[in-house]
Amino acid sequence: MSQHSQGEQHSVYKKGQNVVIEEGVQIGENVVIGHHVIIYSGTIIGNDVVIQDHVIIGKKPVKAKNSILNVSEKSSPTKIGNEVIIGSSSIIYQDSVIEEEVYIADLATIREGVTVGKGTIVGRGVAIENHCSIGQYCKLETNSYITAYSVLKNHVFIAPCVVTTNDQFMGRTKERLKKIKGVTIENGGRVGANAVILPGIIIEEEGVVAAGSIVTRDVKKGELVMGVPAKKIRDVPLEQRRSENN
Repeated sequence: MSQHSQGEQHSVYKKGQNVVIEEGVQIGENVVIGHHVIIYSGTIIGNDVVIQDHVIIGKKPVKAKNSILNVSEKSSPTKIGNEVIIGSSSIIYQDSVIEEEVYIADLATIREGVTVGKGTIVGRGVAIENHCSIGQYCKLETNSYITAYSVLKNHVFIAPCVVTTNDQFMGRTKERLKKIKGVTIENGGRVGANAVILPGIIIEEEGVVAAGSIVTRDVKKGELVMGVPAKKIRDVPLEQRRSENN
């Protein structure tokens, strides 16, 4: 058991070998920290959190020489809510908020400015890019990719290897930066395996995208779309809609 006074007053937790905890980190009660974990300054960790081996929390983004990414010198601390589990070798960047009871599987990456809502599952190898909002009780399955500036509301399901995009033009001028826009998936939306969602697309409440589809236009409420490009096949049966059963 470890007990610290700087930034972790009255905190008792279990800690593995070769763990780095910078100054100003706040750690709640009954936290378990695995081996070779790095927790950067300012991070706030709630109670009953499990952090497995080789996890990095609070990492600051670094801009490549030719990157279009704007890295702000000012940021908020990373916050990890109560009863969160963070799998081995996952990385959570600074200025992100992980709410209560979230499960983050091995090798996931959550970039800066991301919020993940209560009870959401982030699967193995999932990448959530910067400034995304993920709602409550979502499920993002293995190796899915959530592009920057996307919004997923509550009870959204993303199957394995789904790709979302935010750059419509792949242009070479700065003008394109004004038109970058992530996807929006409203409450209860579902996307099948290996589907591709183009920039700015809105999948309305209870909309469903079939596996392997390429979505080039908005999906209306309760529609099932399929194909390349995706087209409406039929409406989602009422008994399959959360809004009709809750």
